[in-house]
Amino acid sequence: MASELKLRIISAIVLAVVVLAATWMGGWAFNLVAAVIAPLIYYEWSTMTRLAERDFKANAFGWLIVLLIALDIAVGGGDLSMPLLCGGAITAAILVLPGRGPWWIPGGIVYAGLSGISLAAIRGDNQAGFVAMLFIFAVVWGTDILAYFVGRAIGGPKLAPRISPGKTWSGAIGGTVAGVAASGLLTLGVFSRVSLWTMALAFLLSVASQLGDLFESFIKRRFGVKDSSHLIPGHGGVMDRVDGLVFASFAVFLLTLVDTAMKGHVSNSVAAFIFGL
Repeated sequence: MASELKLRIISAIVLAVVVLAATWMGGWAFNLVAAVIAPLIYYEWSTMTRLAERDFKANAFGWLIVLLIALDIAVGGGDLSMPLLCGGAITAAILVLPGRGPWWIPGGIVYAGLSGISLAAIRGDNQAGFVAMLFIFAVVWGTDILAYFVGRAIGGPKLAPRISPGKTWSGAIGGTVAGVAASGLLTLGVFSRVSLWTMALAFLLSVASQLGDLFESFIKRRFGVKDSSHLIPGHGGVMDRVDGLVFASFAVFLLTLVDTAMKGHVSNSVAAFIFGL
C-alpha cells in the first residue's frame, strides 16, 4: 500500500508539473498537450467500449478524425478542428445508423475531439488565456478535492448510487462551494474584483465538472471496467484524471460560442467571456 501511494504521489507531481508548465508557456506547448490528450482519450474510450471488436472500419474512421484534429491543434492552430469534428461526427453517425454499428463511435469522436479543441481554445496564446485556464483548474481541482474529503467526513444520501455509489450529496455540495471559492479567490487576486457573473459561471462549471465525473463512471459501469486504462501509474487512465476538466472546458467553450453567436461578433477570448473583460 505504501509503494502504491508513493507511485500515485510521484505520478501526480509529474503530471502537475508538466501541465502547469505547458499552461504557463501557452502557444505550441499547451497546444501539444491538448493535441496529445485527444487521441489518448479516444484510445481509452474505444478500448472501454470495445469499438474495434464491434466495428473495426468505423472505429478506424474515428481514429482518423481524432488524429487529424490533434494534428491541426498541434501544428495548424486549430483552425480546421471544429469543421473536422462536426463533419467527422456526422459522417460517423451516418456510418452507424440503426442496425449498422455502435453509436459510441460518433460519441467518442465528439468527446475526444472536443476535449482537445476546447482546452486549446481556452488557453489561447495570451496572458488572459493563462488566467482563464487557471480559473478552470481552480474550479475543477477545488471541486474534486473537497468533494472527496467532505463526502468522506459527512457522508449522507448518495448522489447517484446506480452510477457511482461512493459519491454523496454532501460531497457534491462541499465540492461546489470549494470550487466557487477557489476560483473567486483567484479572480480577486488577479483583478482585485470579482463579479456575480464570474461566480455564477464558476458554480455552473463546478456542476459540469461533477457531471463529467459521473458520465465517465456511467461508461465504466456500463462496460464493467474499473479504470479507463493503465496509462498513468497509480492513477488509472487519462479519462480518470480529466473527466471533470473536459466537461468544464466543454461548458465554457460552448457557452462562449453561444455568446459570440448572440452578439453577432467574435469575442476577444474565452477569458473575456469568463471575466467580463
